[in-house]
Amino acid sequence: MGVANACTALGVSRATFYRSLKPKKEPEKKARAAPKRRLSDPERANILDVLNSERFVDLAPSQVYARLLDDGIYLCSVSTMYRILRTAGAVLERRRQRRHREYKKPELLATAPNQVWSWDITKVRGPEKLVYFHLYVIIDIYSRYVVGWLVADRESGALAEALIQECCNRQKIEHNQLIIHSDRGAAMKSKPVSDLLEVLQVTKSLSRPRVSNDNPYSESQFKTLKYHPAFPDRFGCLEDSRIFCQSFFHWYNNVHYHSSLALLTPSTIHNQQSAAILEQRANVLQNAHALNPERFVKGIPKPAQPLTAAWINPPQFNQTEMGARSSAERSHLGTQALAMPAAKQAT
Repeated sequence: MGVANACTALGVSRATFYRSLKPKKEPEKKARAAPKRRLSDPERANILDVLNSERFVDLAPSQVYARLLDDGIYLCSVSTMYRILRTAGAVLERRRQRRHREYKKPELLATAPNQVWSWDITKVRGPEKLVYFHLYVIIDIYSRYVVGWLVADRESGALAEALIQECCNRQKIEHNQLIIHSDRGAAMKSKPVSDLLEVLQVTKSLSRPRVSNDNPYSESQFKTLKYHPAFPDRFGCLEDSRIFCQSFFHWYNNVHYHSSLALLTPSTIHNQQSAAILEQRANVLQNAHALNPERFVKGIPKPAQPLTAAWINPPQFNQTEMGARSSAERSHLGTQALAMPAAKQAT
């Protein structure tokens, strides 16, 4: 098809088409000449030295300006002081104080059980006021399966080390297979836990300070625990809390139909037994449709399918990385990541 016919069919002017073939070249920007009134480099260096001197280092430029005037000295205006400081990268904070480092946002993705675990410690009330027991819980973010738990009278890195070791042995975790994520509590950053993870070759991931969204699965699981109808206001003793947790976590793993797992139990997903159950549910729905087809205006109903991935802060990939992945990976990394944020998925 010729250009004229194509432009007519698309409703585009031919002039616009030909103009797009020859994009405008941006004019070269000429270097701006330095103003004649500009301070010389030695003068600017002298002003910077004065501002960073021991006398003025903790003062704002306006304070420095006023003090110099009282001493009979004029170096430059307040705005010029700010320009000089900005050029030297010292305009934000020049006082001698601690600056908080920027922490990288954790981005974790699990497409099968035992790839990413999340763990945390919560307090439960003891028999008296100001008496608390500490509940350690490790959960698999893909299957929501609680792989291990522990109740103790204190928060300890040694206890956390023993729990993680036991869980890795029970789940037969191999080297470089697992990422374990937590917040920045004392037990999480303790030397025993760090040494153990290094020996097991398990990757440690930490949340950013004061960002609860970086550990949504543990937080959500604790809410399920404490909002359970059988959860008491206080536990009579340490053994009492252990008996309750033993019953609760059996219910949570094997009886509780999780809303984020297509109403399957965590143990079903963790042990990869969902295919048979979903097939049975599909047969039940198909039979219900055969008996009363008029009740299903949208056709044969299908059982909900669990998500193929779970994540903490969905990883961001550039176009090159996405192009190198398979179509199935692109599908769940793109479509599902937009459809289901981590915080909602963990509820």
